[in-house]
Amino acid sequence: MVNIVKSYWSLLHWLMKVVGVTPCTVEIEPGTVMRFWVPSETVSKKPKVVSKPVVVLLHGFCGDGIMNWQFQINALTKKYAVYVPDLLFFGGSITDKPDRSPGFQAECLAVGLRKLGVEKCSVVGFSYGGMVAFKMAELYPELVESVAVSGSVVAMMESIIMNIVKGLGFSSCSEMLMPTTVKGVKELLSLGTHKKIQFPHRFHKDFLEMMFANRKERAELLESLVISYKDVYIPKFQQRIHLLWGENDKIFKLKLAENMKEKIGDKATIEGIKNAGHLVHLERPCVYNRCLKHFLSSIHPDTNK
Repeated sequence: MVNIVKSYWSLLHWLMKVVGVTPCTVEIEPGTVMRFWVPSETVSKKPKVVSKPVVVLLHGFCGDGIMNWQFQINALTKKYAVYVPDLLFFGGSITDKPDRSPGFQAECLAVGLRKLGVEKCSVVGFSYGGMVAFKMAELYPELVESVAVSGSVVAMMESIIMNIVKGLGFSSCSEMLMPTTVKGVKELLSLGTHKKIQFPHRFHKDFLEMMFANRKERAELLESLVISYKDVYIPKFQQRIHLLWGENDKIFKLKLAENMKEKIGDKATIEGIKNAGHLVHLERPCVYNRCLKHFLSSIHPDTNK
């Protein structure tokens, strides 16, 4: 029987090519490759230099770049050069290196983007991708000129994340984010949204089969995120940071985002989207896109013309 999630994923790939982005595999170093969806004109037979501002979209822990950002890519391509990578152990990206830290993800992204000719970019991150976006901003201020983040934190303290996970009825991050049963997939999707969305049983079954590869390595990614209180460090970011939040996020609640804004300081702004949960960009894409484009246009006023 045909896997409906896989069929939809194939359709998305075709649609992305229609709107002007195409997949490109970049060798970061021997043993490490990353797949990027990039502006089609940059990898054509006669590649062109991108003149539009670059926006990099970093996905969360379930799915890959295209699945996560399916409602944003077309909305941005008119005024921005959009790059959508698959993070390591998601989609078409893999490494034989043992490092599972957000810093290593950020390093590989920086190398990959530079190999693709990107000199400056705005980075948009969701959930796990937001943590990688924060790390990119910290390590590569000459590359990253602004950051927009949803449903994420700068540092994931062990005590805080365990309170969140246990409060939601799970024993660990892995149990919550990498379900092994259809019931677990239903619970995960329910946690991610504000409104209850009904999917057929088969969708959850096919989603489970399609979206949770590389379980061992992904569990190691989660373990590397958690730090003790004594190791917490909030960088002094040089870039503007915009926290774009679902006001009904059940995982990283709006209050957490407000506290994070205070810790980041004057460079940070915060904006809530009503009637949206953790998956704010998927649950209310039109509102999210409008807010995101408003922030990006404040970084690049020429796009308002």
